[in-house]
Amino acid sequence: MRNDVIACRTLLLAGAAGLAMLAAPAAAQDGAIDTAAEADAEAEQDGGNTIVVTARRREERLIDVPISVTALTGETLQEQGILELTQIGQQVPNITLEVSRGTNTTLTAFIRGVGQQDPVAGFEAGVGLYIDDVYLNRPQAAVLDIYNVERIEVLRGPQGTLYGRNTIGGAIKYVTARLPDDPSLQIRGAYGSYDQADLIVTGSTPITDNLRIGASGARLSRGGFGENLTLGTENYNKDVWAARGTIEFDSGPVFVRLSGDYIKDDSEARQGHRLIPGLVSGAPVLDDVFDTRAGLDIVDQEVEAYGGALNIEVEVSDRITLKSITGYREDRSTTPIDFDSLPAVDVDVPAIYENDQFSQEFQLLYEGDRLSGVVGFYYLNANAFTAFDVALFTTLDGLTAQTLGDVDTDTWSVFADFTYDLTDTISVSLGGRYTNDKRSSRVLRTTFLGGFSDLFGGAGAPIAVTSDFEGSETFEDFNPRASISWQPNRDHNVYFTYSQGFKGGGFDPRGQTTAAPDLDGDGDVDFDDQFEFLRFAPETVDSFELGWKASLLDNRLNISLAGFLSQYSDVQIPGSVGFDSDGDGVNESFIGITSNAASADVNGIEFEGNALVGENFAGDGSRFSVNWSLGVLDAAFNTFIDAFGNDVADERVFQNTPDITGHMGFNLGIPAGGGMFDFIGLASLRSDASQFEVPNPFLDQDGFVLVDASVVYTSDDGFYSIGLHGKNLFDKEYIVAGYNFVAGGTPPGTPFVPTLGQEGTLTGFYGDPRRIYVTAQVNF
Repeated sequence: MRNDVIACRTLLLAGAAGLAMLAAPAAAQDGAIDTAAEADAEAEQDGGNTIVVTARRREERLIDVPISVTALTGETLQEQGILELTQIGQQVPNITLEVSRGTNTTLTAFIRGVGQQDPVAGFEAGVGLYIDDVYLNRPQAAVLDIYNVERIEVLRGPQGTLYGRNTIGGAIKYVTARLPDDPSLQIRGAYGSYDQADLIVTGSTPITDNLRIGASGARLSRGGFGENLTLGTENYNKDVWAARGTIEFDSGPVFVRLSGDYIKDDSEARQGHRLIPGLVSGAPVLDDVFDTRAGLDIVDQEVEAYGGALNIEVEVSDRITLKSITGYREDRSTTPIDFDSLPAVDVDVPAIYENDQFSQEFQLLYEGDRLSGVVGFYYLNANAFTAFDVALFTTLDGLTAQTLGDVDTDTWSVFADFTYDLTDTISVSLGGRYTNDKRSSRVLRTTFLGGFSDLFGGAGAPIAVTSDFEGSETFEDFNPRASISWQPNRDHNVYFTYSQGFKGGGFDPRGQTTAAPDLDGDGDVDFDDQFEFLRFAPETVDSFELGWKASLLDNRLNISLAGFLSQYSDVQIPGSVGFDSDGDGVNESFIGITSNAASADVNGIEFEGNALVGENFAGDGSRFSVNWSLGVLDAAFNTFIDAFGNDVADERVFQNTPDITGHMGFNLGIPAGGGMFDFIGLASLRSDASQFEVPNPFLDQDGFVLVDASVVYTSDDGFYSIGLHGKNLFDKEYIVAGYNFVAGGTPPGTPFVPTLGQEGTLTGFYGDPRRIYVTAQVNF
């Protein structure tokens, strides 16, 4: 019955979108946009309706880009009351954006089935995140709050040629607005459910004709959705301070921006909801999914991140522009991960994450009559350090396994991507990127007896070193891209694109060298065996995309339709299993085992659009528009070799990857009271999804629909606006993450058997409940 309902809703989404498309005849306009300047000029001429993006590292109309891109403007995000990056996932097809287990600011991102769930150092993300073209190498502090943003671009499919390693699934670009020419001050606040109280102040002023400075400060707070019944603290609360400062110099041919930002997250740790009773204590399942009994409190949940960027653009001539993008970022987190979510120390993991990175990119952009493109060089030096204790005090008296993982990344690449107009209507694009990616890892695992290690203030004494590994490997790859576009006129673009991407290899920092088997068969377990046991190779993809973009009826109707085939090789399968080091039948800890165990095909279609259905029907300036998206994925493993050498592809699924995603939205604008009332509605759909490659009926989420609505009043002079926003109006409960260290439980009535600890760990984390809040903004 549930699947039938989902299918009907999906058909309604597709049908509504199809009617909007079929109801509009094509309106041809001659001419093409040849340069970035012309793209900007047309955007202004169309009253801002034409969206200009930088998906190919140069400014172009969205319709001219031969890849799947969704662009959401800052104005749209504000009208909808969107507060953080993850919320845009409701409007983009085939994407999953969630807050990672435990924090408010660590990002879990999947696009077209590719992403990263575990934020441990040593694993590379499959979705690249960029702030003003500076790549964020780690997912910590990557759940960005939406303020001072011009637009967010979501690029789907491998972006290896232009954006490099770890954009195998796609890229998300957070583009901040340039400072205005005149002095400005903007104050924006929000107040609502769960004692939400946000305040954002943004101001800027010119110093001279060419020099401007600006700053933003944000205080974002909210009470918890639930309680920690053991510690007496809030669960799922928010306590964030953020700031950003900018200095800009603009002389015409030379533009320089120096920016810095800071984030401090003092929220309580998000702890999970047990889905089964305690197998030893008998602790019952709590009624409220946002409540927890987690007792780990030896470290606070804290995230601190800061960084800076220097962007320089020099127009050498009408045809040539030089760019330099320099970035530095650093973050540090402590987090108490209570896997079992009970007071007892059954499977408790206090953890530390520390990351720093320096990056430098140079670009030469060329804009000619028929040839345009970019040549560039990129360098990244980064370090990621992870330290955590795995405490199983109810299994053995005070036994703790400590892991220290230290990963250095040193990578450089050269790339080029050019488009040549063969005729007035046909153009071809060719690009390629060579990457040299060096990964150096140190993994030290030590067993402590008598409590937590001294790193976390405990009195445990070291009794054994189970891993002392140091290894390095350099991975080289070349990622080509080619496309051909046919634009019979400026309002249509039919394209075919081939692109390739790869996700970097490395060493599992949770691996244990004493668990390594004799992989080379020489009769002993030596460094070569340990190296291969901890190592995993890069993951690669070849993608083929056929698409059509159209802007019709004088830009009143915009549609994008794409079909794609993606062939994955050497798919990285990270996993963690309980480990019995002494053969007594009891798992004293868990270890990580990551392998390139799979090959897969991910195929699908994506359909997006927006339509201005009517205007001036209820007074001058009145309007009614609709927008939609639909994504359909067929993701399947062709091979999947498990730890025992068996091909279990038929028993594995893609994690965090619904077969169907979609949304339908509208915006009704009515002039009244000296301003404009905007009535905004949004319904988003996600079909069934699994948290892990092995389906689990307790953690896997059935299909569901979220409904949001907003009413926003904006004065005619733009001086102020007031909004009322409702999110998840029908208060849908849905799982976004979880932990599973039990066997059994299926079919119903089968006893659960813990695979780590004694109580059995099967916990879930949930998306936000219904929230109602008001926003107000004043512009000076």
